[in-house]
Formats: sequence, C-alpha cells, structure tokens
Amino acid sequence: MADSGENSALFPIFILSVIALPLVPYTIHKFLRAASKKDKRIHCECSVCTRSGKYHKSVFRRISNFLSCSNLTVLLLWVIVVFLVYSIKQSSREIEAFDPFSILGLEPGVSETVIKKAYRRLSIQYHPDKNPDPAANKYFVEYISKAYQALTDPVSRENFEKYGHPDGRQGFQIGIALPQFLLDFSGASGGILLIWILGGFVLLPMAFGVVYLSRASKYGGNFVRRETLAAYFELVKPSLAPSKVLDVFIKAAEFMDIPVRRADEAPLQELFKLVKSELNLDGKNARQEQAKFWKQHPALVKAEMLIQAHLLRKADTLTSNLQQDYKNVLQLAPRLLEGLIKMATVPRTAKGHGWLRPAIGVIELSQCIIQAVPLSARKAGSGSSEGVASLLQLPHFSDAVITKIGKKVRTLQDLQDMALQERAELLSGVAGLSASEVQDVEKVLELIPHATIEVTCETEGEEGIQEGDIVTVQAWVTLRRANDLIAAVPHAPYYPFSKGENFWFLLADANSNDVWFSESVNFMDEAAAITTASTITEAKMEASGASMEEITASVKDAVAKVKSGCRLVLGKIQAPQAGNYNLNCHLMCDTWIGCDTKTNLKLKILKRSRAGSRGGHVAEGVQGENGLEDDEDDIDEDEEGDQSEYSEDEDEDEDEDEPEPEPEPEPEVEKLNNNRKGFANGSARRKARK
Repeated sequence: MADSGENSALFPIFILSVIALPLVPYTIHKFLRAASKKDKRIHCECSVCTRSGKYHKSVFRRISNFLSCSNLTVLLLWVIVVFLVYSIKQSSREIEAFDPFSILGLEPGVSETVIKKAYRRLSIQYHPDKNPDPAANKYFVEYISKAYQALTDPVSRENFEKYGHPDGRQGFQIGIALPQFLLDFSGASGGILLIWILGGFVLLPMAFGVVYLSRASKYGGNFVRRETLAAYFELVKPSLAPSKVLDVFIKAAEFMDIPVRRADEAPLQELFKLVKSELNLDGKNARQEQAKFWKQHPALVKAEMLIQAHLLRKADTLTSNLQQDYKNVLQLAPRLLEGLIKMATVPRTAKGHGWLRPAIGVIELSQCIIQAVPLSARKAGSGSSEGVASLLQLPHFSDAVITKIGKKVRTLQDLQDMALQERAELLSGVAGLSASEVQDVEKVLELIPHATIEVTCETEGEEGIQEGDIVTVQAWVTLRRANDLIAAVPHAPYYPFSKGENFWFLLADANSNDVWFSESVNFMDEAAAITTASTITEAKMEASGASMEEITASVKDAVAKVKSGCRLVLGKIQAPQAGNYNLNCHLMCDTWIGCDTKTNLKLKILKRSRAGSRGGHVAEGVQGENGLEDDEDDIDEDEEGDQSEYSEDEDEDEDEDEPEPEPEPEPEVEKLNNNRKGFANGSARRKARK
C-alpha cells in the first residue's frame, strides 16, 4: 500500500481524470459545431421586422447568448481543471528512477575518492548534526546515504546494478486516490469513506433520479404539462368550430400559474373595452355574458385578454406588469398549440381516427397568433373565403389599405398573381404606400412559401387494397419560395420571439370529419431529413428485391430531393371497410396565413375474399389506376366552395359527437391498369397555387 502522501497526491489526479474525460471531447464538439454552424434561420429583412429588434444581435444579446447555462458550466469546469493541474504540479513529486550520481552531483564513472568528497560535502549541508531541519534529515537518510551506499558498498552496488535500487527489488505499490482524512478510520473520522461512497455514488444519483422523474411525470411531450393535455383531451370535441378553439386553448394548466395582482384590475378593465368585440359574448345578453366571462378563473381571463390584445396589436397599451405576463403567455403558446393539435388528431373513434375540424381550427389559431391577426379577420366576405387575414400579415397593410385595393385584390393569391410592375403601381398609386414600403411588401411576398404534395398509398406485396390491410402512406412535400430559400423564419414582427415554420400533413375524410393520419413536417433540420429519407428509401428498395446498384441510385435521388427542398412523410394506416373514399391531403403551415394547400384523393377499398386472393378481383374492382384517383375538377370545385368556419354564428353542440356517415360506393369508371406487381395504388399530386 502506498503511503498517505502518495494517496493524497493521487486524489487530484483522479478528480482531474474524471472531469477531463468527458469535458475535452465535449468542448471540441462545441467548437467544431460553432465553426461549421450555418445560419439556417433566415429571417425577414423588411423594415418592420428590423425595427422590432427581435433579430438584432446587440452586444448585450451576444454576451447573453455566450453566457448560457451550458457555456458557463463548461467554463467553470475548465477553471477547475486548470486549478487541479497547477495544484498537482506544485504538490506532487515526480517519480524518477533512482540515480545516485545525480543525487551526489557527480558524473558517472568517477573514482571512489571523488564520491567520498561529494558525500562529505553534502553531509556538512544535510547531516542532522549540522542541519536540524527535519526535511534535511529525511533527505539525507533517504537519498544521500543510500546514494553513497549504492556506490561504495558491494552488496548495495550489486542491488543497484540488478534492480536499479540499493535496497534490491522494489515491491508493487497500490494507492487509493482519496484524501488521507477519508482513509483514517480511527478516531472521529471513522466511517467517512463509507459515507462518501454512499452519498456520492448511491444517494446523489438517486436524488437526481427522483427529481428528474418527479418533473418528468408532470410533463408530456414537448414540455407540456400532463394536466393541460388531459384538459385538452376532454374539451376537444368533433364539432368544435375554429372560432371556439381559443376558449379551449386558454384552459391550459400553464396559464393557471399566471400571477393575479390587484394592481392589474384597472388595466384589465380598460383592456376589456378594447378586446370586447373579439370575445365570444352574446350581444343579446351582454351584461349576463360579461358577468359570466369575469366569473371564470382570474388567470384564464387574464390570459385570454392578453392573447386578444396581441391579436388586435394592442400590446403597446399594456402596463409593465402586464407586458411581462403577455410575453410569458406568448412564449408558451407554440408548444401548447402543438399539444392541442395532437389531442385533436389522436385516435378517438372506433376506427382509430382523429378529428379534422378542430385540428384545422387549432392550426388556424396558431397562424393568427404568430401573425397577430384577429380571428374575426378570417370571416369570409368580399368574395374571399379566408377573409382579409392573409393580407393583414403583410407589412404596412391595414384595413384602410385593403379597402383601397379591394376592387382588384381580395386575397393574398390575387396579389401574388399580379405582375411586379402592376403590383407596384397598385400599392403606390392606389394604396398610397411609399417606395420603401412597397419594397418591404415585395420582400415578404418573396419569403412566403409555396408547397407541392405528391402522395402515394400502397400495400406492400399486394396488387389491391382490401379492408383490414396495412396501407403505407408516403408523401413528398416540396417547398418553394421566390427568393430560393428552403428554410426560413416567417415575417412576424408582432410576435416577440423567433418562431420557425412548421407544417402539418393531414390525411383526412372531410365527409366523416376523420383524420386518418397526421404528421409534423419541418424544413429546418436538413440532416435529419436526409437520414429519414435515406433509411426509408433503402428499406423500401430492399423489400422489393432491388440490387445494390438500384438501392444506391434510389438513395442518392432521395438525398438530392431533400437538398432541393423536399421532405418525406411516411405513415401506416389500416384500410377501413370496403367502399369508395374521397380523402383530402392537407398541408397547413402554423405560421403563415393563406399558404395551405390540399389534394383530393379517391381511394377504393375492396372486400376481403374468403381465400385472401387478390388476382382477378383487383383488376375488376379497383377504381381508377391502382385504387386512387386525382380529380383536378373536384379540387377546383372544393376550393371555390370552401368557406371559413369563422363565419358561422349559430352555436353548436360540443358535447355530442357527430355520427360518422358510411362511405357511399361510387360507380366504377375504369378498370385497373397495373403493370407492376406489388403496388396497390397510384399517386396524387397537388401543387400550390402560384
């Protein structure tokens, strides 16, 4: 066993090793990531967004970003490492081979007379009779005497020549990298080592685990409290109108924690007058409705009025206390809305489907919150099914500007379809915008995305889709912008935080209000999209028995598509009972208004034969090519007939679920034209309007 001094010297080395092993590679990783990181979040460069200061990186903001929790932790650990290295260097002794000539200050090969002279000289300096210092005495006994003996005594010299030490073979020493007081079991310090081991290696990890599990038990996905998800699950109904979604959204448990102060009563009363027109209050019984509104939980009342103030762009009228609460509410909004979407699309029916109507309402509410557009602006009117909401998201656009250009422009699509010169003349001459303001509008129009959807459904290894089959839904979603960007941060100057675009793919049956499949699509993380597309494509090609060359070529094509602005969405659904189904593929953005697109698909589900064979039954029974149809005429008719559900005034019963109509079979139009065995469908493609 090593002595106590060596044990104490090993302890800093042990701590240094424990810290340095994970710290060094993590620090290298952070530096490499910082060096190779590209600014993928391209934000809007219009003057309105610039004045908002949301994307301006001031010196204080740069310092704040640097002094993050992780960076400070890394910096503190490096300070500890430097201190340990310095401490080890100052306190530890280097372990060197025993060299008697070096100890006596001689050159190898000198005569015995010279050795004796050197010994006498050092004895005068270090001998206990000459020097009372205990350290000098120890050095004289352990080093000088042994060195002299090794060079003059025959036995010691033989040991030195054979084993490198005058005492002969040195045994192997084992040390414990702990301070001496932890190893002293005698007296008051007895048992400290046991306590240290139990505390450091058992109790401390258990404490961290208990704290983590207790916090994790309170939150679901995306850091949304489970109380909130449970409330959303109970409150979301299939008949929930989009105009009523806000009433469900504010029931989040997170909003219950908003502080309610007496000093806020008067400002809230004034705020109520500003947002009163946007609240769902019955005008016939105004007093009763107002009293009912104020009798709700004070925190929920406060949250709703702060959201309405944001939608009406009246946040600058709030007091300092309300400003802080306002920012807290809006910071929570994106992840709460995502949780609400998941509760709307979670399987509810006996067929395992979610509900389409509330899901669309939640996404439309998210669009309004990010763009700070009131829900009433989505009401259909003036020949537009989406109202004026899509125009209000443009910079410098107001109700007065929209009224001036109302004869020529009713929707965002009308404005985008105009030629550049014609649009500039309209905005400057008719709307009265300055040249710089017109330039801001053009920048935002270039940033607005246009989506394309290519959807395929197939039953692997079969030629037709029969009831009960597992159907694979695959969709390629392509995003295009006039400025050639793929990923971008939307124009949202009134939303005080940076919010990236997120798209939702919904495969639904509008007739039965069922969502068959839903998936979130993000264009920010290209690396993850490449990995997903490569894995899916490779697995699909291997299942079809393709060669390695074909698999490699398909994977390269998939990667190229992702880099060009495409994302692959994959899901599996169970085929319902036999019949013809008119499905819609929705692609909705949670930040932009008026950028949603939809594809109509007609799917033929066959009855399952007794023997399970599909041969001749498929050729006679599938409608259209491979069981799917893409009717562009139907799409145009649906788009013209779409009306915003915010225009509905009548109250709907949200406590009863709507019955699900059975799909009506349609007459056969074509025979199956299937030249490849193993694919049970065709494809449908829908491009965004340009």
